[in-house]
Amino acid sequence: MIKYTGKGVYGAVAIGNVSVFKRQGAEVKHDHVEDIEAEKARVEKAKELAIEQLQAIYEKALKEVGEDHAQIFEVHMMMLEDEDYNDSIINLIDTRKVNAEYAVKVTADNFAEMFASMDDSYMQARAADVKDISNRLIACLGGGGSSDASGDGKYVVCADDLAPSETVSLDKEKVLAFVTSHGSSNSHTAILARNMNIPAIIGVGDEFLENIKDGDFVIVDGFTGEVYVDPDPETLEVMTKKQTEDIEKKKLLQDLKGKENVTLDGTRIKIFANIGSVKNVGAVLQNDAGGIGLFRSEFLYLENDDYPTEEEQFKAYRKVLEDMGGRKVIIRTLDIGADKQVDYFNLDKEENPAMGIRAIRICLTRPEIFRTQLRALYRASAYGSLGIMFPMITSVSELEKINTICESVRAELKAEGVVIPDNVEHGIMIETPAAAVISDLLAPMCDFFSVGTNDLTQYTLACDRQNPKIEPFVDTHHEAILRLIKMAAENAHKHNCWIGICGELGADTTLTETFLRMGIDELSVSPTFVLKVRDQVRKIDLSK
Repeated sequence: MIKYTGKGVYGAVAIGNVSVFKRQGAEVKHDHVEDIEAEKARVEKAKELAIEQLQAIYEKALKEVGEDHAQIFEVHMMMLEDEDYNDSIINLIDTRKVNAEYAVKVTADNFAEMFASMDDSYMQARAADVKDISNRLIACLGGGGSSDASGDGKYVVCADDLAPSETVSLDKEKVLAFVTSHGSSNSHTAILARNMNIPAIIGVGDEFLENIKDGDFVIVDGFTGEVYVDPDPETLEVMTKKQTEDIEKKKLLQDLKGKENVTLDGTRIKIFANIGSVKNVGAVLQNDAGGIGLFRSEFLYLENDDYPTEEEQFKAYRKVLEDMGGRKVIIRTLDIGADKQVDYFNLDKEENPAMGIRAIRICLTRPEIFRTQLRALYRASAYGSLGIMFPMITSVSELEKINTICESVRAELKAEGVVIPDNVEHGIMIETPAAAVISDLLAPMCDFFSVGTNDLTQYTLACDRQNPKIEPFVDTHHEAILRLIKMAAENAHKHNCWIGICGELGADTTLTETFLRMGIDELSVSPTFVLKVRDQVRKIDLSK
């Protein structure tokens, strides 16, 4: 038996045989061609096939991981149409008379190197995207797909790394787990694995892949990050028992549907869901969430080629409110900027976009965009229970400006005869240390707070969440982060303001009791984590 250790991405145990992931198109020959027009025609035909494949992957991702995580494949389709990228390929074929595959490879290498050398971590991440779409384009030039994992029945996929498109393309019915030599727990691939509920381990090292082969019998422990190759009978017995207990536990979670989110001592808490599109409402209801604690409205902007109209937004907000049947829906105003870039916004290039013009700063500097969204939100509020949440707040003056604009928009709509319910709640995200520290001043101006722990961690620890190299320095349980959350909770309750958590820490069940003892009123998590958090809440006794 040989044991390898990496980092567990999704906690579950898988036992079975290996299928080594084989990536097509990795070897590219450099050939001289005479008919350059034929090569350029091959590129266009391959692009059409690649976009067709990515569209299918996008639709598959929508069903399996939701709109928020499927958007990466829309980005890939746009990158395939990028003018600079395509001009480089065509120019290489024209000037150097090389085969299309080689022209794509050289272009990919050049663009990836350019992105990787940038200071902006968002642009650095595009290096992997360029390689992903280029590998797909090279494979399509050969008339096929981009990758393959084969095996009879179900198998454990082992690879050096997996691109997002490769991860989603895997047949969930055949994949027991996947193990990679490299990768980051914050990568798109790791996030997709968690949301697909596939046991996964990343970063086990090059030695693992060098020694593994198709058919090898392995145990994958996604809880501990350990992989056992050719396990001895004792290990197999222990891990089989662990797997059985985990499966039984997950089945029991289904029995929690319809049960209350109440602790042993009778304390009630709201457990809501985070979603990125109207298409995800089904997952919210299927997992029995009490409401939507974070509806990311920016999908309307990311999916459009131009600013979405008031009517387009109104229809989307109305639908989600109607579909939720009176359950609370908290819609966050647009959070564009940083790692979510939209071309038609024409945002200036920034050295540090995470701290630049983003989210509410765009809304306050471009009030016409803000007012359009607010008009759509208030119009939709008559169709359900709406809360409006404003991101990236750092000062009292920002909130004063927001409230003034909101009052103006409401007055404008009422003058037009639009009926707006009196129970529309207004809240802010606590995702900057500044907001937490002055939460005593902000709370009287709000109905609720929602803690965005992802950005709060980034800004508190000075750790760029888009930079995988910084991961060893990120302690999501850092005392400073917990103190800021506790401070915000205390100040919220002093001013009759409820407080929730909508960041990833909301689903961290090792902190559930800590949050409840702080006085957190609501936890909003990915739909698949709702029952897991409910189970944890029902085991806690706050009287002790």
